[in-house]
Amino acid sequence: MSETVNLDHVTIVLKGSRYSENIGAAARAACNMGIGRLVVVAPENYREEKVRMMATHAACDVVDRILFFDDLKTALADFTYVVGTTARLGGKRPVLRSPRVMAEKLAPISIDNRIAVVFGPEDRGLSNVDTRLCHTLVNIPTSDFSSLNLAQAVMVVCYELFCAGTAPGREATPRMATRRELDDMYDHLCEILVRISYINAENPDYWMDRFRRFFTRLGLRAGEVSILRGICRQIDWYGKRCYEDGRGGRQKEG
Repeated sequence: MSETVNLDHVTIVLKGSRYSENIGAAARAACNMGIGRLVVVAPENYREEKVRMMATHAACDVVDRILFFDDLKTALADFTYVVGTTARLGGKRPVLRSPRVMAEKLAPISIDNRIAVVFGPEDRGLSNVDTRLCHTLVNIPTSDFSSLNLAQAVMVVCYELFCAGTAPGREATPRMATRRELDDMYDHLCEILVRISYINAENPDYWMDRFRRFFTRLGLRAGEVSILRGICRQIDWYGKRCYEDGRGGRQKEG
């Protein structure tokens, strides 16, 4: 069945916000565009009265429902698709799409998947560790001065999502793996690959980052993650069996 974007499945995530006024203004921007879910991660000096002052009355319901977390990984655990926003380009930050193209891609995903759009601290944005938790990154094009106010950036992204919700429908994307399922899979895969000496135990992140990028391009579903973890368990079982058989043979020889 063809559908448009499901804004009820979209959550704005603010990590490390330094100013409560920006959180309130971001809540108002999200509310203006029909997005009512806001997650706040490790804010600095959170002052609810300042948040409400900037949110205004209409967005106070959004403020009332804010969920707070101490770290980004925990905050994203139950989401199945994560978009990170970044002003920095290049290196380990291949930005795949503009807000408009990103919003069009999210429309079919949003039908059966929970989506998080993550914004970093005002002064430095998301770190490289943060971006590893994201399926894709989006950059808001600007002129010579690339720094946007947090609420302005939230408004631009939410506006594009709202517009995508009024476009002709697209086929829904089946439920994808949650962030928690993916992270558990990566931990399991890293453990097995180190054990069989496929990757260096001294620097596993170098290779695991490549695996993350590879699997992110595929857009793994929950069932596919289960298959991969089953393969890891089988490799683990087989390795232990070979070890035990080899040890048994040595004991007989002795």
